[in-house]
Amino acid sequence: MSIPQPQNGTLRLGSTAPNFTADSSLGDVTFYDYIGENWCILFSHPDDFTPVCTTELGAFAKLEPEFTKRGVKLIGLSVNDSDSHRAWIKDIDEITGSRLSFPIIADPERKIALLYDMIDYQDATNIDDKGVQLTIRSVFIIDPSHKIRLIMTYPASCGRNTAEVLRVIDSLQTSEKMGRKITTPINWVPGDDVIIAPTVSDNEASKLFPKFRSIKPYLRLTPLPKDSSNI
Repeated sequence: MSIPQPQNGTLRLGSTAPNFTADSSLGDVTFYDYIGENWCILFSHPDDFTPVCTTELGAFAKLEPEFTKRGVKLIGLSVNDSDSHRAWIKDIDEITGSRLSFPIIADPERKIALLYDMIDYQDATNIDDKGVQLTIRSVFIIDPSHKIRLIMTYPASCGRNTAEVLRVIDSLQTSEKMGRKITTPINWVPGDDVIIAPTVSDNEASKLFPKFRSIKPYLRLTPLPKDSSNI
């Protein structure tokens, strides 16, 4: 396994996601090669054959076609070896009715978990049979330039929300498509009005978003133009 360390030791929004090569349920995976020119969601799990993780992976597998439409690749991580992952995938598909096809990284030595700061320090009892602390439920959204765009961290006891992960992808990609001239408000979903970024003047906004309305000088809402390719 080849893993370069991050330069500052801390991953934040805007940090470059570290590359790595590791075994997985689909064989050796080099992270950057796997991503290619796509967006990517990297998410971790505390252990194989655990109830919450099983429901999560099945849900992500079922929703994978929606991520694929958006140019997003999925890749999971758990602390067991690849043989265990492959056996577990059979259970996941049987229980949830999914057809899980994306790789699950094998990380029994916690090398990638440590690299991405996925280790549980909150609950010291969350350990494996060797006494090693397990990974928490981390989510990293990574863009095609390998920059980290979102980090979400859940405790081991709490399952994630796949709809929220997909919603964030839609928000990030919409902002990119619009040249980062818009942001999205609370609970935004595609089709809702967006917020015009403060860096856009009213004069520019009137040209780009002729239907915009000002609630306050700092809060301007607009529907997205049908043809936003020139924004």
